Amino acid sequence: MLTKKKKENIIKKHQVHDKDTGSPEVQIAVLSKRITELTDHLKDNRKDTHSRKGLLQMVKDRRTHMKYLEKKDVKRYAALTKKLGLK
Repeated sequence: MLTKKKKENIIKKHQVHDKDTGSPEVQIAVLSKRITELTDHLKDNRKDTHSRKGLLQMVKDRRTHMKYLEKKDVKRYAALTKKLGLK
């Protein structure tokens, strides 16, 4: 589970300006962390289909945000994918 403290650290690491919580970079970073934690959960609990459905939805949301960021600003997209180790 993503605690409030972990989420704040992720936001501070990826925010564009001081009060930024909703930029694509922050949203992709938070979703990526949630995806990795849920993936670890599903390795132990293979029959948890409800969590698996939530995982697929999060992957879809992250992909949508990434497409938006790539279309909007390629440099920011490239920096983020390199920073998060995606793609």
